[in-house]
Amino acid sequence: MEAISVCETCGLVQNVAELEPGHIAACYRCDSTIATRKTNSVERTAAFSLAALILYIPANIYPILSMNYYGAHSESTVWDGCVNLFKDGQWLVAGIVFLASILIPLCKLAGLFFLVITTKLKSARARQQRVWLYKVISVIGPWAMLDVFLLSILVALVKLQQIATILPGRGFFAFTAMVVFTILASSSFDPKLMWDEKDQAL
Repeated sequence: MEAISVCETCGLVQNVAELEPGHIAACYRCDSTIATRKTNSVERTAAFSLAALILYIPANIYPILSMNYYGAHSESTVWDGCVNLFKDGQWLVAGIVFLASILIPLCKLAGLFFLVITTKLKSARARQQRVWLYKVISVIGPWAMLDVFLLSILVALVKLQQIATILPGRGFFAFTAMVVFTILASSSFDPKLMWDEKDQAL
């Protein structure tokens, strides 16, 4: 079965044969990739999602930063940061940090596990809703804000090193690894797999 595809690089309209997992279709004119099927998509998505879920616990339990200030030692987790911002009246900032660092990653992992399970079972039910879920996961991906998170840690290390000793905690490394695995999980999933079993309904 062939499908019509438009090359995003040169705009050539061409017929593309149905691809098997691991295959790539290139444009006839400019040799750009116009279609691809990922290898072991479900297995890799499940593995990366599971790794991210395991790291989610230490990322939120262990301290992100440890600070020594004139002999006083303090540690802060992501949740502590949200609580302190809320107590200081920074409700909007506290809400954004809570959503981006705690709630959204958990919802994203739950959505990925749901897509993996229903695809592995070759379910033909609620395909439109599952496509919508996949699009939502792709849209909220940038809200992981790994770059902003790392920049804030760097600013703290540079600005406060003259008056206090700032060290990244175990939670910092777990959080960073969790975000990386979540990104790998969402990029590994092949949404075309949801439509492969057209006649089978579970």
